[in-house]
This record gives sequence, C-alpha cells and structure tokens, in this order.
Amino acid sequence: MQVGVIGLGSMGMGAALNLLRAPGLEVTGVDPRQIAQDAFIAAGGKAVGRAADLPAGQQAVLVLVVNAAQARAALFGPEGAAGSLAPGCVCIVSSTMAPVDARALAEEAARRGLLYLDAPVSGGATAATAGTMTVMASGSQAAFDAARPVLDAVAKRVFDMGREPGLGTTMKVVHQLLAGVHIAAAAEAMALGLKAGIEAQTLYDVVVSAAGNSWMFENRMQHVLDGNDTPTSAVDIFVKDLGLVTDLARAESLPVPLAAQAQQLFTAARGLGQGAKDDAFVIRVWEALAGITLPKAP
Repeated sequence: MQVGVIGLGSMGMGAALNLLRAPGLEVTGVDPRQIAQDAFIAAGGKAVGRAADLPAGQQAVLVLVVNAAQARAALFGPEGAAGSLAPGCVCIVSSTMAPVDARALAEEAARRGLLYLDAPVSGGATAATAGTMTVMASGSQAAFDAARPVLDAVAKRVFDMGREPGLGTTMKVVHQLLAGVHIAAAAEAMALGLKAGIEAQTLYDVVVSAAGNSWMFENRMQHVLDGNDTPTSAVDIFVKDLGLVTDLARAESLPVPLAAQAQQLFTAARGLGQGAKDDAFVIRVWEALAGITLPKAP
C-alpha cells in the first residue's frame, strides 16, 4: 500500500516513522524543509518537498499540517497531492480545524472520487513517536476500512465518531477547550505559587502528588522547571484552537467563558513574542505582569 504523509513536524515525523515500520506499507513523506526530508530518508523512507511530487498511485494520504487552509492546499492546491492519488484513495486529515471546513474538504474529496476521513489526533509528539495517538474520526465505513492499515500503525485507540465528516473535528475542538484551559490554569497556579514564595520544584512535586494534578500540569510545568521552551506544541496553536472553540460555541449559542479567557492569555503570550515557544510558556504573561522569576535550564 502506497501511503503519503504530508507534514513531517513533531507529530507527522513520528507517525511517518511508525508507518515506515509497519508491514506492507511504502511510505513517502512530504515536507518543504530539507532537514525533515533528510531525517526521514535517513530512517529508510522516501521524501519530497511538495505534495504534488508524491509518486503516482497513492492509496492513502495522512495529512498532519496546522490548519484547514494548509490541509486544502496540501490536497487540492496547485502544489497539492490530488494528481498523485489513486481513485478511491483515502485522505486521512488530522489537522485541527472548524467542522465546517472538514465538511467542505470531504465534499471536495468526494467530487474527485476520493474517500475522506475526518481524523484529528491527540497525544502530542510523544504518542506520535510511540504509535499510540488517540484518533477521533468520522466518515464513511469505506473510508474507515481503507484507512485501517494507517490507523493501526499510528494509533493506540480510534474512536468512531460517526458517519458524517465534521464530527471528528467537533470532538477535537471540545478536547482543545479542555487542553487549553488546563494549560492556562496550570501556568496560573505555578505563577501564584512562585509569587507567594513556594520553591518551584516543591510546588510541582506537591501538585503532581495531590488531587489538583492534571496531565497538562504534570507534562507542561515540567517544561517550565526545565526552562525548555522548545515547542512540542506552540502558544500559537492554542491562539488558533481556542478561537475554534469560541467560534463553535458562538454558533451553538453556548457561553464558554473559561475558554475565552484562556485564549486571551495565549494571545497575550503571543503579543509578548512567545507565539512560537512551547505552550507552557504562556506563564510568561504572569512573569511580565508580576515579575516572578521562572526556573532556568541547568
């Protein structure tokens, strides 16, 4: 089975490497960055700089780019993959986007005789590398069946959200409400403790041993302790994703005050020049406001 992976970033590279190890799959990665291409080739795969340069006859394509506009360009744009896709190829789109955009992409795929699986993922770079991502997917049964060899290689669990494209993306938007609010709350708690004189490592150790812990606190505040702002997921991602949350909530006439406030905090971090930094460093908003001293890297 010929499989293309579009986007060899922190999650795309992990997914592509797991596909490369899976039996019966011939994998080509797509990324404009030469360093990403070289890394995938060194692992034994094939790589090209443009989706249009994928070998003809692709039977599945996994799209792991940032947003709907990039996904549309990757599949159907002038330099997109469409011309290299075999009839009935399944487009597995894992970008976080608005449900309306997922439905529009699915309609375009259907017009071209392609299958479409709306398949956002969770788990970050660690799960992508381990092949244990969580997938929340929706689409036709034919799309699920065609995508199965790919999903088996990259995911620990696949949730079938239903037959309609857009349901998977809706679930991911709801998930991102929780993820963004949890990161913002974790940073706020860490900032308050530091401001009040609690030593950073002690603060962290107590929280992760007590009922107030969350996965996001334990994972992201370790980045703060390490002083490592290299992004596994960037501040800018949550500016975008929490915007999707508030857009969906507005369409459903549902107030989401916690998500809205968290988006403002991530927006403030971007305004401080932290947009490309790890999302844990939304804490630099409080650093700027309160003059707290963050832990430094060893």
